[in-house]
Amino acid sequence: MTVPVLTPRPTADGQAPVPVDTAPEIPRRASRLRGRSWGLYLAIAVVSLAVLWALIPGVFAPGDPLTGTPADKLLPPSAAHWFGTDTLGRDLFGRVVHGAVHSLSGALIAVTVGLALGTLLGAIAGALGGVVDDVLMRIVDVLLAIPGLLLSLSVIILLGFGTVNAAIAVGLGSIAAFARLMRAEVARVRRTEYVEAAYGSGATFLTVLRRHVLPNSLTPIVALAALQFGTAILAISTLGFLGYGAPPPTPEWGLLIADGRNYIGTAWWLTALPGLVVVAVVLSANRISHRIGRTAR
Repeated sequence: MTVPVLTPRPTADGQAPVPVDTAPEIPRRASRLRGRSWGLYLAIAVVSLAVLWALIPGVFAPGDPLTGTPADKLLPPSAAHWFGTDTLGRDLFGRVVHGAVHSLSGALIAVTVGLALGTLLGAIAGALGGVVDDVLMRIVDVLLAIPGLLLSLSVIILLGFGTVNAAIAVGLGSIAAFARLMRAEVARVRRTEYVEAAYGSGATFLTVLRRHVLPNSLTPIVALAALQFGTAILAISTLGFLGYGAPPPTPEWGLLIADGRNYIGTAWWLTALPGLVVVAVVLSANRISHRIGRTAR
């Protein structure tokens, strides 16, 4: 327990000094910061657990997620089956764990596609400017005008069903966000004094772009990538719920939620528990993205 330090504060009329609490504010601020950091630590723990599920699912759920015991169908959550069982007697927790690789790998593909193509378009538009900037940004405006789900469905119709195709569709829908942000960051960095000094020292356009502009423009892009990772998980789960993702009996998170929607009244855990996992991972990714964005500022 911190004991406040009382120091005399002189008065203007010469009366006795009044004790004033001058306890340092730093410990109080540190305490508040520690309290606020628990949310970040929890978010990192949730995302780390989901990643471990994707990398080593057999450690957390040793059984086969595709086979079950018909006699044990629709069992509620218990010590033997943490998330209960589905209509075929399969352990739902095991299916959620083994489904992490499909949802997370799909989200990673989606973020990679959007990050690579969007960053490239934004860097070109911001670096060259002029007519090139106008043309590329009008294309980006068209992409922004199309709802993300509609654009993803249109791409899936062309590519076909499956987790990879759904991930590519979601990634193409996120190109506009990356391009807009990258273009704004490149345009901002180009106007800084050290970039002008680099040009004044005789550096070429490509050298300045590679050494100064791009490295100082990527931090907000990383924050957006973390945000888009959670958004991509939600979008891929939505497409899987609608039947455009992985085919049955693949234990993909969106498909697991869709399989239990006809049993909400009698077996609520079939939709509620996989849905809570999706919500927890998405919110955790958004929390990490918010922290990266604050660090960038």
